[in-house]
Amino acid sequence: MTEMTDFSGFKSIHFVGIGGVSMSALACIAKLRGCAVTGSDMQDSDAVEELRQDGIAVHVGHAAENIKGAELVVYTAAVKQDNPELAAARAAGIPTVERSAFLGYILSGYAFPIGVSGTHGKTTCTSMIAQALIAADVDPTVLIGGTLPLIGHNFRIGRSDKIVYEACEYVDSFLHFRSAVTVILNIEEDHLDYFKDLADIEKSFAAYADLTLPGGAVVANGDSEAVRRALKNHKGGIIWFSLKDPSCDYYAVPFKGPGCPRFEVYEGGKMQGVCQLSIPGLHNVANALAAIAACRRLDIPYGVLLPALASFGGACRRFEYKGRIGDVTVIDDYAHHPSEIKATLTAARTVYPGDIWCVFQPHTYSRTKALWNDFAGALTLCDHAVLLDIYAAREKPDPAVTSAGLAADIPGAVYCASFDDAKALLLSKLKPGDLLITMGAGNVYRLGEDMVEG
Repeated sequence: MTEMTDFSGFKSIHFVGIGGVSMSALACIAKLRGCAVTGSDMQDSDAVEELRQDGIAVHVGHAAENIKGAELVVYTAAVKQDNPELAAARAAGIPTVERSAFLGYILSGYAFPIGVSGTHGKTTCTSMIAQALIAADVDPTVLIGGTLPLIGHNFRIGRSDKIVYEACEYVDSFLHFRSAVTVILNIEEDHLDYFKDLADIEKSFAAYADLTLPGGAVVANGDSEAVRRALKNHKGGIIWFSLKDPSCDYYAVPFKGPGCPRFEVYEGGKMQGVCQLSIPGLHNVANALAAIAACRRLDIPYGVLLPALASFGGACRRFEYKGRIGDVTVIDDYAHHPSEIKATLTAARTVYPGDIWCVFQPHTYSRTKALWNDFAGALTLCDHAVLLDIYAAREKPDPAVTSAGLAADIPGAVYCASFDDAKALLLSKLKPGDLLITMGAGNVYRLGEDMVEG
């Protein structure tokens, strides 16, 4: 593959896997910059339809003829090297570049990038920062791994030199990025189809932190031992935030009680104000504190920050209210890691008193296998667990790893072989006052939507 860092000369770009949340945003940015854009994806989706409505031709399925007329081909990390479109590009001498390298080029055009990394919480924290920057009239460019209702999309093109984006560690993608503010929310075991172990993941995050631009700073979670280990040899500035350690640069003291969190914010040991969130869970207090620390690097006043965070109602697929089935509330959440499941179910307990039904769709065979016992433990936090088949995503099925097997290790859990089976079960068991959460990074959200629509 051709290694390049400057793609400004290309006027016709083809995106392989264009339906992905990051790829679709990059495709739209390229189009807004005057490029002729085409793309392909394995299946139709809402994202693909939106791209078509924006005037971008998208092919369903991958074929060599799809790249006709392209001067550059951008592909996702999930695309295999024997993909027919990549093979055709190589044969024709057309330059190709992986998505993260192309995003790195986009980021290099901004003087003040804010990158949000971490095993969990990236989309929520990035959205919080974006909401605050927009409220402060900073006019940022925004790239998010989900739709932010404020902007009605997963991206926004601003006119300032500020950009806020998600930085994913999978296949070391974020090592293509350099930021003025590098946020590290947490570090845990994940993507073990690529990383060897937690130490390997920590090494990757350390390398990302070391890419912070001169004069910049790392905003880091002081409550995470893994984050502290990753940054123990970091030579640049570190701004620590914590829900436990009052000696950290930013510190939160949550008030006790049910409902969405309310907490005091301390900066440099001084109380700066009280923040009332509109989304549940202590994990979102940590996300908000990281967002505050990042925004304070731009001297955004608390008089703007705190109201902006209070008005933040969450990003799509992050504890998103979908509607009601009679007197049953339906929520959808993207949680696909045991720690995320625990955080989401714990948060749900603070705002919903009824029984919690969790319909979980595991995401990838490798993650399910590596974290099997953790998944089983996390799903005991709901009253009723219903498991759907594993969403393979980029992987081939592993017959030794099944949702039926996982359900057997969870007391009271039920395995359903199809959405129709799950729907029938739920409609026969749900009672007034219950909460139904569809959960996972695949297409499980469609089940809740279908049930709400009737």
